[in-house]
Amino acid sequence: MAQPDTVLVVDDDAQVRAMLHDYLGSHGLQVHLAADGRAARGMLADRPIDVVLLDLAMPGEDGLSLARHIRERYPCGIIMVTASANVVDRIVGLEVGADDYVTKPFDPRELLARIKSVLRRARSAPVEPTEEHGRYTPFGAYKLDVHARRLLDSAGDEVPLTSAEFSLLEVLAARPNRVLSRDQILNLTQQRDWDPYDRSVDIRVARLRRKVEVDPSNPRLIRTVRGVGYMYVPTALGMGKQPA
Repeated sequence: MAQPDTVLVVDDDAQVRAMLHDYLGSHGLQVHLAADGRAARGMLADRPIDVVLLDLAMPGEDGLSLARHIRERYPCGIIMVTASANVVDRIVGLEVGADDYVTKPFDPRELLARIKSVLRRARSAPVEPTEEHGRYTPFGAYKLDVHARRLLDSAGDEVPLTSAEFSLLEVLAARPNRVLSRDQILNLTQQRDWDPYDRSVDIRVARLRRKVEVDPSNPRLIRTVRGVGYMYVPTALGMGKQPA
């Protein structure tokens, strides 16, 4: 029998924790609870977690600091939960590696849908590899392990990526020399819950460039087509960061 997906709710509000424990648990998820960053760190170190629901405003360690800690160490999805509708909060959350965000007060049904979306993206079918490259798809000086959903550098070491970043990289690698609009990227990465007119796609591209480009301010692999979108340019093959 398959193990249920696990969710860690990190929120200092006991009523929110209890409500989410009951609601998400009734929909087949295994729910763990933490009231602060310290408790969350302990749970993450002790057991596998698929998705973290992370409140931004908590006493002690705030959600952004904890998100950085999680992203550097664990492959789980992160959904930021904030009481602020300020777009800056959402942008900062995405920049530190969150996969999605919701604002309080939220409808539990919407939150459940977003959790399922993050889980689905993490397990989505990879791009079919060609015979020439077997299980790997080249991307500049890197290789995408399309079965394990990993990006490897020229030394074979893994480059840490979020699920959303890998999905974006996968979409670009499968469509070389083709300009993709932000809306097309949202459709192809199955992330229609993002607003194509906000900065979500741009933030993801910027994060990828910092990881794969020699000079992120002068990108060679992921080019910007002004007024249209982005394009992967495989003629830059061999370009990209080299392992330290």
